[in-house]
Amino acid sequence: MSELNLSRNTIHFAEPLPLQSGAILPAYDLVIETYGKLNADKSNAVLICHALNASHHVAGPSPDNANDIGWWDNMIGPGKPVDTNYFYVIGVNNLGSCFGSTGPMSINPEDGKPYGANFPVITVEDWVNTQARLADKLGIRKFAAVMGGSLGGMQAMAWAIQYPKRLDHCVVIASTPKLSAQNIAFNEVARNAILSDPDFHGGNYYEYGVVPKRGLRLARMVGHITYLSDDDMAEKFGRELQRPHGESNDYRFSFDVEFEVESYLRHQGDKFSNYFDANTYLLITRALDYFDPSRRYGGSLDRALADIQAKFLVVSFSTDWRFPPNRSREIVQSLLSNKSQVSYAEIDAPHGHDAFLLNDPRYHNLIRAYFEKMHKVHS
Repeated sequence: MSELNLSRNTIHFAEPLPLQSGAILPAYDLVIETYGKLNADKSNAVLICHALNASHHVAGPSPDNANDIGWWDNMIGPGKPVDTNYFYVIGVNNLGSCFGSTGPMSINPEDGKPYGANFPVITVEDWVNTQARLADKLGIRKFAAVMGGSLGGMQAMAWAIQYPKRLDHCVVIASTPKLSAQNIAFNEVARNAILSDPDFHGGNYYEYGVVPKRGLRLARMVGHITYLSDDDMAEKFGRELQRPHGESNDYRFSFDVEFEVESYLRHQGDKFSNYFDANTYLLITRALDYFDPSRRYGGSLDRALADIQAKFLVVSFSTDWRFPPNRSREIVQSLLSNKSQVSYAEIDAPHGHDAFLLNDPRYHNLIRAYFEKMHKVHS
């Protein structure tokens, strides 16, 4: 068998969802994509948790657009590190997102208008609770693995804490047990870019038929700088000037685009502002800020991880200064303190935080070997 077997569905949940904030969502939808086939005893399911601007579309060409390739397509599929010849992979679009699951753009049943600013603040733990309900709907009692990078890694960790008996393996890549003050600061600058955009209208810009594109552009530019390493930016752009062929290479002495890196950031900002929702950006970055499983245990990550049963694979990247290796080692140390089974790899890669999305043979071979071993145990 070598087919991806991609299937997309919208799953409706009529049961009210209590949120950590105290708010209750009366009903909601989650959009999912699945790849591969679920085996007879439903023991080969792998849940993929997405990061900030990703979605349920994890692998292969989109059913809607053949040019839209899944955000982790190099990792998931037939013959790839997470091999869909053996595993049934589920990509889920989180609550609050803007790619089909219920979020700020959805209609609020109370007034028939988009939720907008009235959509409740959500947390990583809320997402995990919705994912557990999704597993119930699919008849999956226990995942072979829950896996994610960055914010997705936080969700995988929360799974191991909140539902310790419902996953065999927890794969946490380029992640952290909680954000540093610097990371929260970056998120706050990005949010303020959106909040101060005149087209934001307090979060209810849908009613005005506008999009706070200026704020979204700047938020993306700030974020994108943190995803790349200094070495990677130097190699890609250096101090090269952005000039049409044949134009003088002298400075223009203006505030228009001078350097290639400026052109790149503006391009990324423009692209992002055309497909992402500003309210969703606010919600997801705040969920990042709030994640701290140790908070309920007096700041002790050891105590937060005391009841986990899953085996862990933790992966970090040497040049990731957003979520540096020492943050991954905190997770590993707490797992070891609890005598939990954990494997750890620190990949010497030049690409910064984005390395978890890229084609690094050492990284991919590690994931492949881990999942092959998992498959042999489950076979």
